[in-house]
Amino acid sequence: MRLIFAGTPDFSVGILEALYQAGHEIVGVYTQPDRPKGRGRILTACPVKEKALALNLPIFQPNSLKDSEAQTQLKSLQAEVMVVVAYGQLLPLEVLEAPKHGCLNIHASLLPRWRGAAPIQRAIISGDKQTGIGIMQMNEGLDTGDILLEKICDISDTDTAQSLHDKLADLGAQGIVEALDNINSLSPTPQDEAGVTYAKKLSKDEAWIDWNKSAVAINQQIRAFNPYPIAQANATSDKFDAKVLRILSASVINKTYNAKPGEVIKYGKGTCVVATGNGALSLQTLQLAGKKVANIKDFTNAYQLSKLE
Repeated sequence: MRLIFAGTPDFSVGILEALYQAGHEIVGVYTQPDRPKGRGRILTACPVKEKALALNLPIFQPNSLKDSEAQTQLKSLQAEVMVVVAYGQLLPLEVLEAPKHGCLNIHASLLPRWRGAAPIQRAIISGDKQTGIGIMQMNEGLDTGDILLEKICDISDTDTAQSLHDKLADLGAQGIVEALDNINSLSPTPQDEAGVTYAKKLSKDEAWIDWNKSAVAINQQIRAFNPYPIAQANATSDKFDAKVLRILSASVINKTYNAKPGEVIKYGKGTCVVATGNGALSLQTLQLAGKKVANIKDFTNAYQLSKLE
């Protein structure tokens, strides 16, 4: 089929490549304009643009698809379908109706649960046991279109946002190829508005750990915020006072201790156990402000933590 692809981050890259490998004619790749990045604020291409360049595909980077010239350009491509994956812009009606079969979106949740910007992280932090991807016929709303195809994915107790991201990106690639192969026989299913939840964008303020919460809830936060923005706490040691400690991984200990939340109750020889409001956490991978990421064995050899808050 003649396709337009619209996407920006890493999540979209494998899906673009899968469509290319499946033999579809990709007549245009739409992605966000290059953005300043790093200390030097150098204009940098996004992951999808880099992949499109490698595949020698035509690239378009309009500031907005609400612009009439951008819409005329898109329509001139005469695509049968526009595939949209984490593009970063809401599409106006003129764009949604331009391709013969409209615009199909790949969303990383089982809609209507977790509409919005951060469905992967919100699923983990909320303790969901399952998620998935949905191939959706786009309309003018935010993730409100009819579902054409779904694929389900279990969330394990050790999944981080990164590992779940990778699983769902693979499912998304499989799902969109399958959907396009069966485009004329798919049955649109309206979303059940009673089940709507919203996955708001992540905030760095959410990264601070409240040790009064349960060990399970804190561990969900740690997993959901890895690799960004990384859960953190203020740590006190024999060598420093109140330095930021980033916690990349931990495990839950379902045992009651006579200790205040945030108190370090067992430490040394590759072990750091911290009391919470219910149960305890055994910390596994840490990063002290200004230092490299360290496993718990190396960390306990270097520092003697006394309290986290």
